Amino acid sequence: MKQFGSDQMISLQSATVIRFAGKRRVLSTGPLGGGFSEHLTAAFNLDMKEADTGECRLRAATYPEHMALAAEELGLKAECSTGLGTAASMEHTVVKVKTYRELTVSALVTAGVDVNGGRAGDPASWYETEGGYDEVSPGTINIFLNINAGLSDSAMLQALMVCTEAKAAALQELLAPSLYSAGIATGSGTDGAVIITEPGADIAFSDAGKHSKLGELIGLAVLESVKEALFLETGLCPAHQHAVLRRLGRFGVTENSLWGAYQRRAGESGMSRESFDRILQTIDDEGTCVLYTSLYVHLADQLDWGMIEPGEAFETAQELLDRLDMGLSGKKEKRAENGGESLMEHYVTGIIEKISRIWEEFR
Repeated sequence: MKQFGSDQMISLQSATVIRFAGKRRVLSTGPLGGGFSEHLTAAFNLDMKEADTGECRLRAATYPEHMALAAEELGLKAECSTGLGTAASMEHTVVKVKTYRELTVSALVTAGVDVNGGRAGDPASWYETEGGYDEVSPGTINIFLNINAGLSDSAMLQALMVCTEAKAAALQELLAPSLYSAGIATGSGTDGAVIITEPGADIAFSDAGKHSKLGELIGLAVLESVKEALFLETGLCPAHQHAVLRRLGRFGVTENSLWGAYQRRAGESGMSRESFDRILQTIDDEGTCVLYTSLYVHLADQLDWGMIEPGEAFETAQELLDRLDMGLSGKKEKRAENGGESLMEHYVTGIIEKISRIWEEFR
């Protein structure tokens, strides 16, 4: 048993349980005990994977009923608990603590975005109706914040807002891809957060925004813990992302898509898949290629965001392709009809030509 702020944290194989040491005001996004509460005695983070299959399945008619059942199995009163579900392993739980004078902010996080990562505004997966509720998808970022102070209602909502912004900032800094669009992920489709505060504490705050010290501590604790939890669960980190194909993946550019493009270009007279992959691997790992590809990708992002004009984008794209030895001599057309999608087609043509030239030189 360990401490989580002023409360007790119990780590189990299937869950992490936080038992409150006194009266708490809680703001939760959980299906069980969600919303503002002052009667809760515990919060928990539940690994919903089945031991035999590794799949996440509901053991009750609805998600809230499933979480209520889990609460009882953990020795908690369902009506006095709030919980979040995840597919992340509890052994990958990260706790970060930030302090300033008498103020302490503790963040507990499990995280994964490799299966369910998405960007705000991406195409939806479901529309909730009165009689329907989909199962929880794997790949969730769950955040529990413990603040040893009393917070006003508005400050608690600000804390949730800063917490969410910090999560999105962590994903942006890691260039975590959305699985549903060409954007950078801002979270997963099933993320949750629980804010735990102490109404009887000696200190109280009416503001938790980014200008406040409380907001700063929340941001730092969440940013650091989300990054570490993602690394422990999925290996996501700067070194993992330092590759050409990882920078291009959210645009649909993969080993298989490039091989398909090459086959359409070369036909039966081309190189084998083994030779193609070997050459592609040297490009994928090369530092300069990663650097200029990163600039190219950001160019595509800015074009899609409307920050630069198509003509500017394609002119600069050609300069970057030249530096990558992917320049398309005699093919300087500025194809702007499909924005970033067309820009990526330009890149694919260039990298295929580069791979072909390398093969011709060394075969």
